[in-house]
Amino acid sequence: MLDGKRILLIVGGGIAAYKCLELIRRLRERGASVTPVMTRAAEEFVTPLSLSALAGEAVHRDLFDLTKEAEMGHIQLSRVADLVVVAPATADLMAKMAAGLANDLASTLLMATDTPVMIVPAMNVRMWEHPATQRNLKVLHGDGITVVGPDSGDMACGEFGPGRMSDPMTILAAIEGALSEGPLKGRRIVITSGPTHEPIDPVRYIANRSSGAQGTAIAAALRDLGAEVVFVSGPADVARPTGVEVVNVETAREMRDAVLSALPADAGVFAAAVADWRVARESDKKIKKKAGALPVLEFAENPDILAEVSQMATGRPRLVVGFAAETDDVITNATAKRDRKGCDWIVANDVSPSTGIMGGLENAVVVISDTGAEEWPRMSKADVAKRLAQRIAQALTGR
Repeated sequence: MLDGKRILLIVGGGIAAYKCLELIRRLRERGASVTPVMTRAAEEFVTPLSLSALAGEAVHRDLFDLTKEAEMGHIQLSRVADLVVVAPATADLMAKMAAGLANDLASTLLMATDTPVMIVPAMNVRMWEHPATQRNLKVLHGDGITVVGPDSGDMACGEFGPGRMSDPMTILAAIEGALSEGPLKGRRIVITSGPTHEPIDPVRYIANRSSGAQGTAIAAALRDLGAEVVFVSGPADVARPTGVEVVNVETAREMRDAVLSALPADAGVFAAAVADWRVARESDKKIKKKAGALPVLEFAENPDILAEVSQMATGRPRLVVGFAAETDDVITNATAKRDRKGCDWIVANDVSPSTGIMGGLENAVVVISDTGAEEWPRMSKADVAKRLAQRIAQALTGR
């Protein structure tokens, strides 16, 4: 799939730089050529010799190497590739990209390139969550940069949370998607999936039976058509899709913030089963059982993500698709929901216990738009996803 493709790989300075050795090997297995560029900090973690041996090409390190300038200037180097990949993309590199700095070879290449750019962030969880990094991330999204990861897990520094660099196979899938010639190439789509967990106290929460399987299948189907996918998921049971940007959240409020941070986008697909309510005053201690007395929980309404995005005055995605899980009067209730929310399509289904759809492997949906209600036969969730992805592609591209 990558035969003849040229990848300019910029390796940033972080412990995750070692993963680039495996990434280079996998890229070359699939027929791609890899031109490595290292920051000075990257040399503290991997050696130029290791990268060069695996890539089969010289490593570029110095902006002012006159010999290499004579052979291939940094401007040309930035433009001969089919894709520029920055991995790991450190907080420093992301800040330079967002600010438009060009004070070393890596940042100069990124400023000079007219080639699509993909970054794979990796850093300490506190650095990733810092407001400055999140501001920079939003700028990079707006500039059309594709972002893969980061994943959540144990850090080399001993902390836990988002900030781990995605594994090489996930990056590889994202690269293959970015270089595919599908009808959605160059289109950015935000998808929500799974349930949300609304805490009552440190050990209890309000949730629903959503597995996240349908949203995950839709993300994969859109990725396979060449879209850049931002996948915002609650704590779902199924594995996250590869080759997309995954944002893990817990609550409805976190999901809303993640969606708004991911905009602008060409389309939004809101497949998550977001809790309508949360406990107004979450207890910071476990609520104890008391004989003869039941706890009284006061509820507050959660943000309506679908309605907010559908009714945006500026920056609204061209296509907004909502989901409606109903147990009775499916078409009537879903049609009313579409009118109330202001979205373009509603994908409705009957999730009554007897159907086995919620948490199951199959789905039977009705797609409601301004042209009416279109009932689809029962099929696997993967097939529903592929059919919906093709319809989204047609709506966005006309083909």
